[in-house]
Amino acid sequence: MFTGMRIRGAVLLAALMASPIVLATERLPEPVAQTLKRVGLPAKGLSLYVHEVGAHTPLLAFDADSARNPASSIKLLTTLVALEELGPAYAWKTEAYAAAPIANGRLTGDLYLKGYGDPFLVSEHFWRFLRELRTDGIETIGGDLVLDQTYFVPEPGDPAEFDGEPSRVYNVLPAALLVNFQAVRFHLMPHANRLRVIADPHPAHVQIDNRIAMTRERCREGVRRVGMQVLERDAKVQVRLSGRYDANCGEYELFRVVSEPVSFIHGVFQSYWREQGGRFDGAVRLAPVPPEAQRLHVQHSAPLADVIRSVNKFSNNVMTRQLLLTLGAERGGAPGTTAKGIKVIEGWLARRGFNFPELVLDNGSGLSRAERISARHLGQVLLAGYDSPFMPEFVSSLPVAALDGTLRRRFGGAPLEARMHLKTGSLNEVRSMAGYLYDRHGRRVVVVALHNHPRINTFAAEQVQDALLTWVYQRPAGERWVEPPAADASAAPAASEN
Repeated sequence: MFTGMRIRGAVLLAALMASPIVLATERLPEPVAQTLKRVGLPAKGLSLYVHEVGAHTPLLAFDADSARNPASSIKLLTTLVALEELGPAYAWKTEAYAAAPIANGRLTGDLYLKGYGDPFLVSEHFWRFLRELRTDGIETIGGDLVLDQTYFVPEPGDPAEFDGEPSRVYNVLPAALLVNFQAVRFHLMPHANRLRVIADPHPAHVQIDNRIAMTRERCREGVRRVGMQVLERDAKVQVRLSGRYDANCGEYELFRVVSEPVSFIHGVFQSYWREQGGRFDGAVRLAPVPPEAQRLHVQHSAPLADVIRSVNKFSNNVMTRQLLLTLGAERGGAPGTTAKGIKVIEGWLARRGFNFPELVLDNGSGLSRAERISARHLGQVLLAGYDSPFMPEFVSSLPVAALDGTLRRRFGGAPLEARMHLKTGSLNEVRSMAGYLYDRHGRRVVVVALHNHPRINTFAAEQVQDALLTWVYQRPAGERWVEPPAADASAAPAASEN
């Protein structure tokens, strides 16, 4: 499965071990410099920071003080602060209320649902929440569904603003009550002579028009030949799927946003409530829970230590933004705002004695053209994470090389397999990597690479990262790299996410 990666890793390691490490004062490690030359990129725009845990000085600090766009690697800062400020056992709640009486299984008025920012209220958790209401004896809801979103201030902006892709889940805006990331999973399944499409969840107001032609050709492009069009009419949404799909590609899943937030929750609620034998034909609206309402049920999320595993291993942007708003609400007072959340992070840095003058936080997720940090300071965040009482929870939240998360297809079969916990980041003109490496001598090393360049792409960036990581992994004991002068920090491009 990882044959190509094994060959690449073995060749790279052999080349590096054949070349002695020569220390220099004003240049990159030779394997990194050679790799940059091979992929046709200059050293400008690349910042590296390598620091052995427990050492007083870094092993390598190349242009480490320049402000760079870190892309999703900035999630390391947001999640570490969340762990230390809220604690690994922190859990979000979701509540149901009623202000009208319940008689013979009928709620005679409205049902209120209040969210507190649960980042992982996925469809099965929401289904269980409604099941508890049914178990408590409510069968029929005579009024409307009322959503209380007041725990967070609604985030301004358009989901299409970042890159013109409003249907992509990474562009979903945060909300106090966010169900299943506002996304539908379209499960494409070749069956006999047609392609079945199953939606999960399937909101009541969404209709699927499956016009995909299934072929028996050799799998080449698969889902790339499938198109999706969302049509809205009279409060109904029609998702029209068209194109061609090769049966030999097997099953495939597409996650897409097909409805605005309030209608989405309403539609999912209707489907699940009726599926469980309940009756509801009401409308939906936004309003706070009235003071006289009685709480019917409360559901708690998984603990924060579990939640940040999904955030970091799969680089979930909207979950990270939910975290930042939660920090603002819990430490700055409800309602939570991005500004309050950023103040919490700034306060954490100050208490740690950190001074990051170049730091720019936008939404804490890295899906931003504005966010900036230096490689040195991101490295210091990682060192602080290793020194944290919650170090096991923090480190275990990062993808493991060749095993899971965003690294499951990298480093397989090479000496680096399972030797690293790394967070990666990717935007147009930006590639980043930051985390921990366990080297061949049994030393834990912090490694950061922030690469901003107009011609950077995934292949070139991974080649450079592989060269750096292998150099760190196999270096002899006791050597240090002398830090070259800092370069100009002004150029740090960022465009839309790939």
